[in-house]
Amino acid sequence: MKVLVVGGGGREHALVWKLKQSPRVKEIFCAPGNAGIAAMATCVNIGVEDIPGLLDFAVDRGISLTLVGPEAPLCAGIVDRFQEAGLKIFGPSQAAAEIEGSKVVAKDIMARYGIPTAKYAVFSKQADAVRYINQIGVPCVIKANGLAAGKGVIVAADKETALDAVHSIMVDRNFGEAGELVVIEECLVGEEVSILAFTDGVNAVPMISSQDHKRVFDNDRGPNTGGMGAYAPAPVYTQELHEQVMKEIITPMINALHVENRTYRGVIYAGLMITSEGPKVLEFNARFGDPEAQPVLSLLETDLIEIIEAVLENRLNTIDIRWKKQSSVCVVLASGGYPGSYTRGKVIKGLDRVPPEITVFHAGTAKKGQDIVTAGGRVLGVTAVGSDILTAIKSAYKAVEKISFDGMQYRQDIGRRAVQKMV
Repeated sequence: MKVLVVGGGGREHALVWKLKQSPRVKEIFCAPGNAGIAAMATCVNIGVEDIPGLLDFAVDRGISLTLVGPEAPLCAGIVDRFQEAGLKIFGPSQAAAEIEGSKVVAKDIMARYGIPTAKYAVFSKQADAVRYINQIGVPCVIKANGLAAGKGVIVAADKETALDAVHSIMVDRNFGEAGELVVIEECLVGEEVSILAFTDGVNAVPMISSQDHKRVFDNDRGPNTGGMGAYAPAPVYTQELHEQVMKEIITPMINALHVENRTYRGVIYAGLMITSEGPKVLEFNARFGDPEAQPVLSLLETDLIEIIEAVLENRLNTIDIRWKKQSSVCVVLASGGYPGSYTRGKVIKGLDRVPPEITVFHAGTAKKGQDIVTAGGRVLGVTAVGSDILTAIKSAYKAVEKISFDGMQYRQDIGRRAVQKMV
Protein backbone atom coordinates (compact mmCIF):
# COMPACT_ATOMS: atom_id res chain seq x y z
CA MET A 1 0.00 0.00 0.00
CA LYS A 2 1.27 3.47 -0.94
CA VAL A 3 0.21 6.21 1.47
CA LEU A 4 0.36 10.00 1.08
CA VAL A 5 0.34 12.19 4.21
CA VAL A 6 -0.52 15.85 3.61
CA GLY A 7 1.28 18.29 5.92
CA GLY A 8 4.68 19.04 7.34
CA GLY A 9 4.41 19.47 11.10
CA GLY A 10 4.72 17.45 14.29
CA ARG A 11 1.28 15.89 13.87
CA GLU A 12 2.20 14.65 10.39
CA HIS A 13 5.51 13.25 11.64
CA ALA A 14 3.53 11.33 14.28
CA LEU A 15 1.15 10.02 11.60
CA VAL A 16 4.05 8.92 9.38
CA TRP A 17 5.73 7.29 12.39
CA LYS A 18 2.56 5.36 13.22
CA LEU A 19 1.88 4.36 9.61
CA LYS A 20 5.47 3.10 9.31
CA GLN A 21 4.59 0.47 11.94
CA SER A 22 1.86 -1.07 9.77
CA PRO A 23 2.91 -4.21 7.88
CA ARG A 24 0.49 -3.21 5.14
CA VAL A 25 2.21 0.07 4.32
CA LYS A 26 4.99 -0.38 1.77
CA GLU A 27 5.77 3.23 0.87
CA ILE A 28 4.98 6.61 2.44
CA PHE A 29 5.07 10.02 0.79
CA CYS A 30 4.62 13.29 2.66
CA ALA A 31 3.81 16.69 1.17
CA PRO A 32 5.68 18.82 1.98
CA GLY A 33 7.15 16.99 5.01
CA ASN A 34 10.14 18.17 7.06
CA ALA A 35 13.68 17.08 7.97
CA GLY A 36 12.48 14.47 10.48
CA ILE A 37 9.80 13.03 8.23
CA ALA A 38 12.40 12.70 5.46
CA ALA A 39 14.07 9.92 7.46
CA MET A 40 10.88 7.82 7.26
CA ALA A 41 9.12 8.90 4.08
CA THR A 42 9.72 10.46 0.68
CA CYS A 43 9.06 14.19 1.02
CA VAL A 44 7.38 15.88 -1.94
CA ASN A 45 7.59 19.63 -2.49
CA ILE A 46 3.86 20.30 -2.82
CA GLY A 47 2.08 22.77 -0.51
CA VAL A 48 -0.80 21.58 1.67
CA GLU A 49 -3.26 23.92 -0.08
CA ASP A 50 -2.17 23.00 -3.61
CA ILE A 51 -5.06 20.58 -4.03
CA PRO A 52 -4.67 20.15 -7.83
CA GLY A 53 -0.96 19.40 -7.34
CA LEU A 54 -1.65 16.89 -4.57
CA LEU A 55 -4.36 15.22 -6.63
CA ASP A 56 -2.13 14.93 -9.70
CA PHE A 57 0.64 13.43 -7.57
CA ALA A 58 -1.73 10.88 -5.98
CA VAL A 59 -3.01 9.80 -9.40
CA ASP A 60 0.45 9.68 -11.03
CA ARG A 61 2.01 7.66 -8.19
CA GLY A 62 -0.93 5.30 -7.68
CA ILE A 63 -1.47 6.35 -4.07
CA SER A 64 -3.74 3.86 -2.26
CA LEU A 65 -4.70 6.16 0.62
CA THR A 66 -4.24 9.84 1.54
CA LEU A 67 -4.29 11.19 5.11
CA VAL A 68 -4.79 14.91 5.64
CA GLY A 69 -3.09 16.44 8.68
CA PRO A 70 -3.85 20.20 8.72
CA GLU A 71 -7.18 21.98 8.76
CA ALA A 72 -6.61 24.35 5.81
CA PRO A 73 -6.84 21.76 2.98
CA LEU A 74 -9.78 20.06 4.71
CA CYS A 75 -11.67 23.36 4.85
CA ALA A 76 -10.69 24.00 1.21
CA GLY A 77 -12.35 20.76 0.10
CA ILE A 78 -9.46 18.38 -0.55
CA VAL A 79 -11.53 15.35 0.53
CA ASP A 80 -14.34 16.19 -1.91
CA ARG A 81 -11.88 16.64 -4.78
CA PHE A 82 -10.07 13.35 -4.12
CA GLN A 83 -13.32 11.42 -3.74
CA GLU A 84 -14.67 12.89 -6.99
CA ALA A 85 -11.54 11.48 -8.65
CA GLY A 86 -12.23 8.06 -7.11
CA LEU A 87 -9.35 8.19 -4.62
CA LYS A 88 -9.38 6.99 -1.00
CA ILE A 89 -8.80 9.85 1.45
CA PHE A 90 -9.19 10.08 5.22
CA GLY A 91 -10.79 13.23 6.59
CA PRO A 92 -14.09 15.12 6.66
CA SER A 93 -15.71 16.74 3.64
CA GLN A 94 -15.56 20.52 3.18
CA ALA A 95 -19.08 20.91 4.58
CA ALA A 96 -18.24 18.80 7.66
CA ALA A 97 -14.89 20.55 8.20
CA GLU A 98 -16.73 23.87 8.62
CA ILE A 99 -17.05 23.01 12.31
CA GLU A 100 -13.44 24.20 12.43
CA GLY A 101 -13.39 26.54 9.46
CA SER A 102 -16.16 28.70 10.91
CA LYS A 103 -16.62 29.15 14.64
CA VAL A 104 -20.02 30.69 13.89
CA VAL A 105 -21.16 27.52 12.08
CA ALA A 106 -19.97 25.34 14.97
CA LYS A 107 -21.57 27.54 17.66
CA ASP A 108 -24.86 27.77 15.77
CA ILE A 109 -25.06 23.97 15.35
CA MET A 110 -24.33 23.50 19.06
CA ALA A 111 -27.03 26.03 19.94
CA ARG A 112 -29.60 24.36 17.68
CA TYR A 113 -29.01 20.89 19.11
CA GLY A 114 -28.47 21.77 22.78
CA ILE A 115 -24.79 20.81 22.93
CA PRO A 116 -23.26 22.49 26.01
CA THR A 117 -20.94 25.41 25.16
CA ALA A 118 -20.20 28.95 26.28
CA LYS A 119 -22.81 31.68 25.71
CA TYR A 120 -21.84 33.70 22.64
CA ALA A 121 -22.68 36.50 20.23
CA VAL A 122 -21.45 37.14 16.66
CA PHE A 123 -20.49 40.51 15.16
CA SER A 124 -19.52 41.85 11.74
CA LYS A 125 -18.91 45.45 12.90
CA GLN A 126 -16.34 46.64 15.39
CA ALA A 127 -18.70 49.18 16.99
CA ASP A 128 -21.29 46.48 17.76
CA ALA A 129 -18.62 44.21 19.25
CA VAL A 130 -17.31 47.02 21.46
CA ARG A 131 -20.84 47.84 22.61
CA TYR A 132 -21.40 44.19 23.56
CA ILE A 133 -18.15 44.01 25.55
CA ASN A 134 -19.17 47.13 27.46
CA GLN A 135 -22.51 45.46 28.16
CA ILE A 136 -21.29 42.02 29.37
CA GLY A 137 -17.99 43.12 30.93
CA VAL A 138 -14.87 41.03 31.40
CA PRO A 139 -13.46 38.43 31.50
CA CYS A 140 -14.57 37.34 28.04
CA VAL A 141 -13.12 35.45 25.09
CA ILE A 142 -12.63 37.03 21.65
CA LYS A 143 -12.36 34.70 18.64
CA ALA A 144 -11.70 35.28 14.96
CA ASN A 145 -14.34 33.31 13.08
CA GLY A 146 -12.05 31.57 10.60
CA LEU A 147 -8.79 29.62 10.62
CA ALA A 148 -5.95 31.32 12.51
CA ALA A 149 -3.44 28.51 13.21
CA GLY A 150 -4.55 28.24 16.84
CA LYS A 151 -3.73 31.89 17.53
CA GLY A 152 -7.06 33.62 16.82
CA VAL A 153 -8.40 33.24 20.36
CA ILE A 154 -7.79 35.93 22.98
CA VAL A 155 -8.82 35.41 26.60
CA ALA A 156 -9.35 38.95 27.88
CA ALA A 157 -9.14 39.48 31.64
CA ASP A 158 -9.55 43.27 31.30
CA LYS A 159 -11.46 45.60 28.99
CA GLU A 160 -8.34 47.03 27.34
CA THR A 161 -7.23 43.56 26.22
CA ALA A 162 -10.74 42.78 24.95
CA LEU A 163 -11.01 45.98 22.91
CA ASP A 164 -7.46 45.56 21.56
CA ALA A 165 -8.36 42.02 20.49
CA VAL A 166 -11.42 43.22 18.57
CA HIS A 167 -9.34 45.93 16.88
CA SER A 168 -6.58 43.44 16.03
CA ILE A 169 -9.03 40.97 14.47
CA MET A 170 -11.57 43.27 12.78
CA VAL A 171 -9.59 46.42 11.91
CA ASP A 172 -5.91 45.45 11.64
CA ARG A 173 -6.98 42.10 10.14
CA ASN A 174 -4.05 40.32 11.80
CA PHE A 175 -5.75 37.02 10.91
CA GLY A 176 -6.84 38.06 7.41
CA GLU A 177 -10.25 36.89 6.23
CA ALA A 178 -10.67 34.92 9.47
CA GLY A 179 -11.52 38.28 11.07
CA GLU A 180 -14.52 39.19 8.93
CA LEU A 181 -16.68 37.98 11.81
CA VAL A 182 -15.81 37.92 15.49
CA VAL A 183 -17.31 35.64 18.14
CA ILE A 184 -17.43 36.94 21.72
CA GLU A 185 -18.01 34.32 24.40
CA GLU A 186 -18.39 34.09 28.12
CA CYS A 187 -15.15 33.00 29.77
CA LEU A 188 -15.49 29.43 31.02
CA VAL A 189 -13.56 28.45 34.14
CA GLY A 190 -12.18 24.97 34.85
CA GLU A 191 -9.67 22.52 33.46
CA GLU A 192 -9.30 21.88 29.74
CA VAL A 193 -9.21 18.47 28.13
CA SER A 194 -8.97 17.35 24.48
CA ILE A 195 -11.16 14.50 23.29
CA LEU A 196 -10.45 13.12 19.84
CA ALA A 197 -12.65 10.47 18.30
CA PHE A 198 -12.69 8.40 15.15
CA THR A 199 -16.07 8.50 13.43
CA ASP A 200 -17.58 6.95 10.30
CA GLY A 201 -20.53 9.35 10.35
CA VAL A 202 -22.69 7.14 12.55
CA ASN A 203 -20.40 5.49 15.11
CA ALA A 204 -17.86 7.40 17.20
CA VAL A 205 -14.97 5.73 19.02
CA PRO A 206 -13.07 8.07 21.35
CA MET A 207 -9.29 8.04 21.63
CA ILE A 208 -7.46 8.22 24.92
CA SER A 209 -7.93 11.67 26.53
CA SER A 210 -5.23 14.35 26.41
CA GLN A 211 -4.50 17.86 27.64
CA ASP A 212 -2.87 20.60 25.56
CA HIS A 213 -0.93 23.59 26.93
CA LYS A 214 -1.90 26.57 24.76
CA ARG A 215 -0.18 29.51 26.46
CA VAL A 216 3.45 30.11 25.55
CA PHE A 217 4.85 30.45 29.09
CA ASP A 218 4.77 28.38 32.29
CA ASN A 219 1.70 28.56 34.53
CA ASP A 220 -0.48 29.37 31.50
CA ARG A 221 0.87 32.85 30.98
CA GLY A 222 1.41 34.77 27.74
CA PRO A 223 -0.41 34.60 24.39
CA ASN A 224 -2.05 31.52 22.91
CA THR A 225 0.01 29.35 20.58
CA GLY A 226 -0.68 26.32 18.43
CA GLY A 227 0.23 24.28 21.56
CA MET A 228 3.42 24.08 23.64
CA GLY A 229 3.00 20.49 24.77
CA ALA A 230 0.49 17.82 25.68
CA TYR A 231 0.10 14.64 27.69
CA ALA A 232 -2.19 11.62 27.69
CA PRO A 233 -4.27 10.42 29.36
CA ALA A 234 -5.67 13.35 31.36
CA PRO A 235 -6.60 12.32 34.94
CA VAL A 236 -9.33 15.01 35.08
CA TYR A 237 -11.23 12.98 32.47
CA THR A 238 -12.86 10.30 34.62
CA GLN A 239 -15.02 7.43 33.42
CA GLU A 240 -18.10 9.32 34.62
CA LEU A 241 -17.08 12.37 32.61
CA HIS A 242 -16.36 10.18 29.60
CA GLU A 243 -19.87 8.77 29.62
CA GLN A 244 -21.34 12.27 29.96
CA VAL A 245 -19.21 13.68 27.11
CA MET A 246 -20.14 10.86 24.74
CA LYS A 247 -23.84 11.19 25.60
CA GLU A 248 -24.12 15.00 25.62
CA ILE A 249 -21.40 16.18 23.20
CA ILE A 250 -19.69 13.74 20.81
CA THR A 251 -22.64 11.56 19.76
CA PRO A 252 -25.11 14.50 19.51
CA MET A 253 -22.63 16.44 17.36
CA ILE A 254 -22.08 13.50 14.98
CA ASN A 255 -25.85 13.08 14.71
CA ALA A 256 -26.41 16.83 14.25
CA LEU A 257 -23.88 17.03 11.44
CA HIS A 258 -25.60 14.14 9.67
CA VAL A 259 -28.99 15.88 9.95
CA GLU A 260 -27.41 19.12 8.66
CA ASN A 261 -26.14 17.31 5.52
CA ARG A 262 -22.58 17.50 6.82
CA THR A 263 -22.01 13.78 7.50
CA TYR A 264 -18.64 13.59 9.26
CA ARG A 265 -16.04 10.88 8.60
CA GLY A 266 -12.54 11.13 10.01
CA VAL A 267 -11.19 12.44 13.31
CA ILE A 268 -13.33 14.90 15.24
CA TYR A 269 -11.69 16.90 18.03
CA ALA A 270 -13.60 18.42 20.93
CA GLY A 271 -11.73 20.92 23.06
CA LEU A 272 -13.60 20.90 26.37
CA MET A 273 -13.64 22.90 29.58
CA ILE A 274 -14.60 20.88 32.65
CA THR A 275 -16.62 23.50 34.52
CA SER A 276 -18.52 23.31 37.82
CA GLU A 277 -21.65 22.81 35.68
CA GLY A 278 -20.11 19.95 33.73
CA PRO A 279 -18.17 19.67 30.44
CA LYS A 280 -18.69 22.42 27.86
CA VAL A 281 -17.27 22.75 24.34
CA LEU A 282 -14.60 25.39 23.76
CA GLU A 283 -14.11 24.42 20.11
CA PHE A 284 -14.42 21.63 17.59
CA ASN A 285 -11.56 20.81 15.22
CA ALA A 286 -11.74 18.71 12.09
CA ARG A 287 -8.53 16.67 12.47
CA PHE A 288 -5.94 15.28 14.87
CA GLY A 289 -4.75 17.90 17.34
CA ASP A 290 -1.18 19.12 17.33
CA PRO A 291 0.55 18.46 19.74
CA GLU A 292 -2.11 16.04 21.11
CA ALA A 293 -1.52 13.61 18.23
CA GLN A 294 2.04 12.98 19.38
CA PRO A 295 1.28 11.49 22.84
CA VAL A 296 -2.05 9.98 21.77
CA LEU A 297 -0.63 8.10 18.77
CA SER A 298 2.32 7.01 20.95
CA LEU A 299 -0.19 5.09 23.08
CA LEU A 300 -2.21 3.58 20.21
CA GLU A 301 -1.66 -0.17 19.82
CA THR A 302 -4.05 -0.90 16.95
CA ASP A 303 -2.82 -0.58 13.36
CA LEU A 304 -3.90 2.91 12.18
CA ILE A 305 -4.62 1.57 8.68
CA GLU A 306 -7.14 -0.89 10.14
CA ILE A 307 -8.97 1.97 11.87
CA ILE A 308 -8.94 4.23 8.82
CA GLU A 309 -10.36 1.51 6.58
CA ALA A 310 -13.14 0.84 9.10
CA VAL A 311 -14.03 4.55 9.03
CA LEU A 312 -14.03 4.74 5.23
CA GLU A 313 -16.12 1.55 4.96
CA ASN A 314 -18.68 2.68 7.59
CA ARG A 315 -17.90 -0.24 9.93
CA LEU A 316 -16.10 1.44 12.83
CA ASN A 317 -18.34 -0.46 15.25
CA THR A 318 -16.84 -3.80 14.10
CA ILE A 319 -13.23 -3.26 15.24
CA ASP A 320 -11.52 -3.21 18.62
CA ILE A 321 -9.22 -0.21 19.15
CA ARG A 322 -6.57 -0.90 21.80
CA TRP A 323 -4.43 1.48 23.87
CA LYS A 324 -1.30 1.02 25.97
CA LYS A 325 -1.89 1.22 29.73
CA GLN A 326 0.79 3.88 30.02
CA SER A 327 1.22 7.65 29.89
CA SER A 328 2.85 9.85 27.29
CA VAL A 329 4.17 13.42 27.34
CA CYS A 330 5.17 15.73 24.48
CA VAL A 331 7.25 18.84 25.20
CA VAL A 332 7.38 21.35 22.34
CA LEU A 333 10.66 23.17 21.67
CA ALA A 334 9.90 26.48 19.96
CA SER A 335 11.80 29.30 18.29
CA GLY A 336 12.58 32.39 20.33
CA GLY A 337 9.84 34.99 19.82
CA TYR A 338 7.11 32.45 18.96
CA PRO A 339 4.10 32.91 18.67
CA GLY A 340 5.22 36.34 17.43
CA SER A 341 8.01 36.89 14.91
CA TYR A 342 11.02 34.58 15.00
CA THR A 343 14.15 33.80 12.98
CA ARG A 344 14.57 30.60 11.00
CA GLY A 345 17.73 28.72 10.07
CA LYS A 346 19.16 28.08 13.57
CA VAL A 347 21.27 24.90 13.69
CA ILE A 348 19.74 22.23 15.96
CA LYS A 349 22.30 20.35 18.05
CA GLY A 350 22.08 17.23 20.20
CA LEU A 351 19.46 15.19 18.32
CA ASP A 352 21.96 12.33 18.11
CA ARG A 353 22.27 12.33 21.91
CA VAL A 354 18.58 11.68 22.61
CA PRO A 355 17.97 8.19 24.07
CA PRO A 356 16.44 5.73 21.57
CA GLU A 357 13.31 5.19 23.69
CA ILE A 358 12.40 8.87 23.23
CA THR A 359 10.73 9.95 19.99
CA VAL A 360 11.51 13.44 18.71
CA PHE A 361 8.77 14.48 16.30
CA HIS A 362 9.90 17.25 13.96
CA ALA A 363 7.57 20.20 13.36
CA GLY A 364 9.38 23.21 11.90
CA THR A 365 12.68 21.77 10.65
CA ALA A 366 14.62 21.68 7.39
CA LYS A 367 17.88 20.20 6.11
CA LYS A 368 20.72 22.61 5.30
CA GLY A 369 23.79 20.77 4.10
CA GLN A 370 24.62 18.28 6.85
CA ASP A 371 22.70 20.26 9.48
CA ILE A 372 19.09 20.19 10.59
CA VAL A 373 17.90 23.76 11.13
CA THR A 374 14.81 25.50 12.49
CA ALA A 375 12.14 26.33 9.92
CA GLY A 376 9.08 27.26 11.98
CA GLY A 377 7.69 28.54 15.27
CA ARG A 378 7.21 25.13 16.84
CA VAL A 379 10.36 23.19 16.00
CA LEU A 380 10.37 19.80 17.79
CA GLY A 381 8.06 17.70 19.97
CA VAL A 382 10.09 15.61 22.41
CA THR A 383 7.80 12.70 23.30
CA ALA A 384 8.24 10.06 25.99
CA VAL A 385 6.14 7.09 27.14
CA GLY A 386 6.27 5.90 30.75
CA SER A 387 4.50 3.63 33.20
CA ASP A 388 2.88 6.74 34.73
CA ILE A 389 2.74 10.46 33.98
CA LEU A 390 5.61 11.39 36.31
CA THR A 391 7.95 8.85 34.69
CA ALA A 392 7.04 10.10 31.22
CA ILE A 393 7.58 13.74 32.23
CA LYS A 394 11.02 13.02 33.68
CA SER A 395 12.08 11.07 30.58
CA ALA A 396 10.88 13.80 28.22
CA TYR A 397 12.66 16.62 30.04
CA LYS A 398 15.86 14.59 30.40
CA ALA A 399 15.87 14.29 26.61
CA VAL A 400 15.07 17.99 26.17
CA GLU A 401 18.33 18.79 28.01
CA LYS A 402 20.28 17.08 25.23
CA ILE A 403 18.91 19.39 22.51
CA SER A 404 19.77 23.01 21.82
CA PHE A 405 19.43 25.76 19.21
CA ASP A 406 19.83 29.51 19.41
CA GLY A 407 16.76 31.09 21.06
CA MET A 408 15.15 27.75 22.00
CA GLN A 409 12.20 28.18 24.36
CA TYR A 410 9.91 25.64 25.99
CA ARG A 411 7.54 25.27 28.91
CA GLN A 412 8.92 23.49 31.95
CA ASP A 413 5.54 22.54 33.41
CA ILE A 414 3.98 20.22 30.82
CA GLY A 415 1.89 17.67 32.71
CA ARG A 416 1.89 19.67 35.96
CA ARG A 417 -1.86 19.29 36.52
CA ALA A 418 -1.69 15.53 36.09
CA VAL A 419 1.12 15.28 38.67
CA GLN A 420 -0.88 17.37 41.15
CA LYS A 421 -3.71 14.84 40.88
CA MET A 422 -1.29 12.04 41.83
CA VAL A 423 -0.53 13.64 45.21
